[in-house]
Amino acid sequence: MTSTSTPPGLARFNALEEHAASTALREACASTAWADRLLAARPYATAEDLYGASDAATAELTDRDLDEAMAGHPPIGRPRPGDPTSAREQRGMAGASEELKAQILELNLAYQERFGHVFLICATGRTGEQMRDAVKERIGHSPEQEREIVRTELGKINRIRLARLVEEDA
Repeated sequence: MTSTSTPPGLARFNALEEHAASTALREACASTAWADRLLAARPYATAEDLYGASDAATAELTDRDLDEAMAGHPPIGRPRPGDPTSAREQRGMAGASEELKAQILELNLAYQERFGHVFLICATGRTGEQMRDAVKERIGHSPEQEREIVRTELGKINRIRLARLVEEDA
């Protein structure tokens, strides 16, 4: 492969029929606007082009689009049954004590009551304690501050999921 050729995983993504590509993108991020924007910019020459398009689309999400994206994420400590993506991303909670799980549940509920949406954090590589500490810190933010943090965290999650999408073997 030369440095100017498109990596195989990205080439597969670029070649997907629109519905299949849309489905794959919506599995990465539940926002229709985000997925549509990424679809419209295909084909991508490099993974970095795709990630850049994702960052730009995430930055331009309206409040409604951001709500739609967050609705696709389960609460920390409660990955959806049969959802290997959320289970993998929340691996740091897998061995958590019952006490820590109870703390996370209580904090999740308080956060959701305060902000009206799920606590969103890029959980990949974080321990249960780190996630607990993050929600404790963030619950004191203003809604405006928290909205921008959520947008940043969503962007990190989207990049990780897109990398998995375009780097996976056929």
